Amino acid sequence: MHCSPKTVFLFLLSCIVLISNYGLLTAASNVGLNYGLLGDNLPTPSNVINLYKSIGITKVRIFDPNTDVLNALRGHHDIGVTVGVKDQDLAALSASEEAVNGWFATNIEPYLTDVNITFITVGNEVIPGQLGPQVLPVVTSLTNLVKSRNLPISITTVVSMANLGQSYPPSAGTFTSQAREQLTPVLKFLSQTNTPILVNIYPYFPYATDPVDIHLDYAVSKSEAVVVQDGPLGYSNMFDAMFDAFVWAMEKEGVKDLPMVVSETGWPSAGNGELTTPDIAATYNGNFVKHVVSGKGTPKRPNSGVDGFLFATFNENQKPPGTEQNFGLYNPVDMKPIYKLF
Repeated sequence: MHCSPKTVFLFLLSCIVLISNYGLLTAASNVGLNYGLLGDNLPTPSNVINLYKSIGITKVRIFDPNTDVLNALRGHHDIGVTVGVKDQDLAALSASEEAVNGWFATNIEPYLTDVNITFITVGNEVIPGQLGPQVLPVVTSLTNLVKSRNLPISITTVVSMANLGQSYPPSAGTFTSQAREQLTPVLKFLSQTNTPILVNIYPYFPYATDPVDIHLDYAVSKSEAVVVQDGPLGYSNMFDAMFDAFVWAMEKEGVKDLPMVVSETGWPSAGNGELTTPDIAATYNGNFVKHVVSGKGTPKRPNSGVDGFLFATFNENQKPPGTEQNFGLYNPVDMKPIYKLF
């Protein structure tokens, strides 16, 4: 069979398009998205789930057991769901196992058969703080509950880099005294069941604080050269440095090899002048996706790939004005991407 050069060219072009699209969907399937609801112009949950399906998202994190969202997720077993316990519920839940059982019966039980709930997070960045001591009792009670029923649900908490009193260089990473008091017992409990700790890591915030001394390429993971040499470990990007600083801090508390999942990371596309543009946000988030998909770890943990969630699906207009309203990947009104990522 004879094919003209034009036919061969068109065939090769179609193959490239197919491979490219497959790569994008594969990338999306390895990265989760945070689904926040602090907006008065958000799409219906069913439309949001359809969006996730269309771009290949298989992991979603919601901040509370919202019934509308969980109902929309029914039957979509290919999407693993992380459900948060509201911070304001911690006091009551930490007071008794009966309260925990009641919370589970109301908020999780109705969805067990047709929603793929993989994680329950107890508190969002409440350690260190006033609510911090309430986390471990609830984590313990929920862990005992799911274990007694042989449910494949991991119980953990979400913390921020505010737990670190020192983070530079990464090997100097140490927890604050309050974090050692509140977080270390949680980490030791999680290590007993090999359950990941979820950590929010945002290179944007230190960069925005000091854009003169911190190079943008280092902050958005664009640099190929080593910027920070920490003993035998070289860092070309701030994300890896922040991640490893937390790992070092855990090790100093006697917690080694505990898995870490990045519960939030992202870059705002507006709200702080030239530091927050769609191009910069696309670069950072795109490089995070590549990092996850590559399966490569960090200098401190080279053999453990990075797993995590981008923040967030939509711009949310009921969050504080400025950058907080501009972390979304999509415009909530027309559901169009603010910049191309998936």
